Order: sequence, then structure tokens, then C-alpha cells
Amino acid sequence: MQLDTPTVSGASDDFSTTIRQWLAVLAVAVSAFAFVTAEFLPVGLLPQIAHDLGVSPGIAGLMVTTPGVMAAIFAPTLIIGAGRMDRRYVFLLLTAVLFVSNVVCAMAPGFAMMLVGRAMLGAALGGFWTLATAAAPRLVQGRDAAKATAIILTGVTFATVIGVPLGIFIASFSSWRLSFAATAGLVAVALIAQALLVPRLPSASGLRVHDFKALLARPHARLSMLMVAFAFGAHFSTYTYIAPLLEQDFSLNAITLLLLGFGVIGFFSNALMSAMVAKHLVKSVAVMIVLLLGAIVSMLLLGHSHIGETAAMLIWGVAFGALPLCFSVWIQRGTADYPEAGSAMFVSIIQVAIATGSAVGGAIVDRAGVETDFMLGAGLAVLGLVTLQRVTALGRPGMTHSAESRCEPSLD
Repeated sequence: MQLDTPTVSGASDDFSTTIRQWLAVLAVAVSAFAFVTAEFLPVGLLPQIAHDLGVSPGIAGLMVTTPGVMAAIFAPTLIIGAGRMDRRYVFLLLTAVLFVSNVVCAMAPGFAMMLVGRAMLGAALGGFWTLATAAAPRLVQGRDAAKATAIILTGVTFATVIGVPLGIFIASFSSWRLSFAATAGLVAVALIAQALLVPRLPSASGLRVHDFKALLARPHARLSMLMVAFAFGAHFSTYTYIAPLLEQDFSLNAITLLLLGFGVIGFFSNALMSAMVAKHLVKSVAVMIVLLLGAIVSMLLLGHSHIGETAAMLIWGVAFGALPLCFSVWIQRGTADYPEAGSAMFVSIIQVAIATGSAVGGAIVDRAGVETDFMLGAGLAVLGLVTLQRVTALGRPGMTHSAESRCEPSLD
């Protein structure tokens, strides 16, 4: 998915991508790993952080809400504000902000300072994801662009599989503060790698506000974004508070293993779905939302059953491992004539869903319990399915002839 149109095309396909160019791709991938690890690190540490900083688990959920709000704001505004600024310097600036954010969180004396650190993370996060995959076709030879993009996005998968569970593991024998400090160390490595390996990435033009207005005028685009919001809202309103639910029946080490299993099966789900989603997009989205709904409902119905909750977590991993890929392809096809605006809106919608879902979920957890919060998540998943039915009933999104010629003949 192209997020920031490069002004210099990839080099001729007659040449092979050099090792240094692949190392530049790896530097961006490590940054993606660090960003995602930092974003979701509090999910597995919520009870410990809440206890140490003297807040309820619901209030502690603001650690997920705050960066979501900031990222939603900065995803479109940063790319507009950056104008023609060299994207290499934008990457370095955003990664430096991420480093400071983790240091602030690790040293936070109270919850207010913790939220300051999380807000800094959110600001950097929105800008990073609006620009990240655009680096791929500019860092390598043209024929290797897809492979470079896949490597960068692999950083996201490994953060889920390794980063977050490792942070929880570190906290289990030390403290959650050391987990944030370790993440800061990882970010420092990514920052140094970027400074040494990522070349200049000048941009001749920027995103316009008009692009967003034109895209939002389309019913298909509006409903597609709403579908994404419902599905991600269903996930994050519940996943944010998975630790308080699981700790009723599992130890911290067992929860770490469950989250690791969630990430591992999500990795394989993403890999397998990549071979199917291009030909069966609508069916893929529908099946994954149904699996998400089934997992959330199963966590409610099979509560206090170790086998039942473990199975539900693995099903959940299958669903959420593939949904981001499915939605990325969906938005890419539906906004082919406004790729930058579509991508920026996609990032913003996801972050709004994360922020709203975790905030509303936190309020429900504090007032009515985590089980009631999971009922909310199930309801949002149902709304996602209803919206999917409505958007597919519209058929192809209205696009220009030139854009349509670049897309697949149908969504499914």
C-alpha cells in the first residue's frame, strides 16, 4: 500500500539490489518492530502498571487510548505539514521522539507523566505509519519493491510474536519499567541504523486536503472506513483488557505464553492469507470478522476453562493476524486514485478505533466488569459484518478510469 508517493522511482530492474540497500530496508523494519512493541507493551502489563501508579485498570487503559488519539491526528496532518521535507529526516525525527517517549514511560513517577510519554509515542506513530511503506520502492531496485514492503511489514508481525511477550517476560522477573527501558534500547538501535543506512528520500509534492474531501464524498469509501472502525474497535475494546480477564485463571507466565501463541498463529495466518486475499477479498474479510466474533463470544461462554480460553485466543490470533492485511488490500483497491489520502485515512481510522475502543472498554471494565466489555466487543464485530454486507451491496467504488485500470476487476 503506497502511503507517500516517491518522487524518484526505483532503479532499473537491470541491476540487483545491493546488500546496503537491503540493510536500509531492515533498518526501517526494525523501526516498525520498535513502534508496534512500544504501542502495545502496556496491554500485557496493565494490572502491574495500574497497581504501581495507583489507578484502576480502566483508567490505565488510557495508555492505549492516548497514543491512538494522537496517532489519528498526526497520521494525516504530519504528511500534509511535512510538505517536501526529505522523508529520511522525518523518519529520524519520529524515531527520536519514540526513544524519548519510552524513556519518559520508564521513569514516570505518576500516571500523568506516563500519559505524556504515551502521547509522544502516538504523535510519532501516526507519522511513521503514514510514511513507512512508501520507503520500500525507493530503497531497493524496482523488481524488489514488493519484497522490501513485506520485510518492513514483517516488523509488525515480529513485534506481536516476540516484542510484546518479551516485554511481559522481562516484567515478570524485574518490573514493567525495565520493559520500557529495554524498548528504548531497541529504538536507539533502530535510530542508529536509520542514520547510517537510510539514504535521502526527497519528495517533490505533498498530500492535499482536497484529496480527503474527494474521497469522503464516496459512499463506498465512507462505509469501508466504518467497517474497519467497527472491526478494530471490536478487537481493541477487548484485547486491551485481555490480561485482567485472563489473570482470573492464568499466571503471568501463562498469559505470556498465551499472547505468544496469539502472535505466532497470527504470523502464519497473515502468511497464508496473503495467497488468498487477492482473489477472494470479500470472503476473506467476512470469514476473519466471523472468527473474531466467535473468539470474543467464546471468551465469555468458556470463561474459567483453560482449554476453552486457550482455543479462543488461538482463533482470535487467526482472525487478527489476517484482518490488517485484508483491510489494507480493501482500502488500496477502493482508493487507488487517491492512495495517499486513502492510506492516511486508514491509519487514522485504525487509531481512532484503538483510542475509542480502549477508552469505552475501560469505562465499562471499571463500572460493569470485563465480561460486559467483551459483550461490547461482540456487538461491534456484528456491526462490522452488517457494514460489510452494506458496502459489498454497493459494488465497485466509483473511481476514475485511470485508477480503475490499475485495480483488480472486482473486490472478490
